[in-house]
Amino acid sequence: MSNRRDFLTATAVGLGAVTIAPGILLIQTANAANGPVSSKVRWGLLIDTNLCTSDCTACVSACATENGINEKVANPRQVAQWIRKIDLKDPNTGRAHSLPMMCQHCENPPCVEVCPTGASMKRADGIVLVDRHICIGCRYCMMACPYKARSFVHQPLTEQNPEVPRGLGCVEACTFCVQRIDKGQLPACVEACAKANRNAMLFGNLNDKNSDISRRLAEVATTQVRADLKLGTGVRYQGI
Repeated sequence: MSNRRDFLTATAVGLGAVTIAPGILLIQTANAANGPVSSKVRWGLLIDTNLCTSDCTACVSACATENGINEKVANPRQVAQWIRKIDLKDPNTGRAHSLPMMCQHCENPPCVEVCPTGASMKRADGIVLVDRHICIGCRYCMMACPYKARSFVHQPLTEQNPEVPRGLGCVEACTFCVQRIDKGQLPACVEACAKANRNAMLFGNLNDKNSDISRRLAEVATTQVRADLKLGTGVRYQGI
């Protein structure tokens, strides 16, 4: 697909770095011809809610599998969910929509603003992350997030993906599958949506006016959830 070619081209800026934890990059100077993660790229995700249905949870399942989210908890409120499906209905028209809600990767993230240790951070390419090594589990970021997009790890973890550090007592959220992006791959949710023949998700570089996502944003009406907060979200929705 052309959007995948656009994505792979833009990703080249980050391939001179080794990820030791999400957001923590050790630059390999011997192979850093492309340089570190750069603000020339800003990753974004466009979700067409006209193509997303309430009975499809492919993105949720793929996210859990990729990121090792498999713990069982007695209290449903303690379940880690980096993506959750939301059903919306217009009371005036009765029109219904189903959409995935995750970290919106804000340009001005309130979670980063309130973090007392710097564990919540935004990479140069716009991806908002949590460094579990310095997260103290205060959960200020969870309170600050207007999207309820962050989870707290309540119990020890097993069967983890070594590329996705998680930890008891830490806060976490969608990372756009940074471990995949830094290798030139698409986020797991985007691939799963395409494999399910929904094709509701389009991922790419918002700073490249010729990328598929930028061209689509220029052609169709889209929405930033809670646009009134002026956070500059990296996730946009079509159809709501």
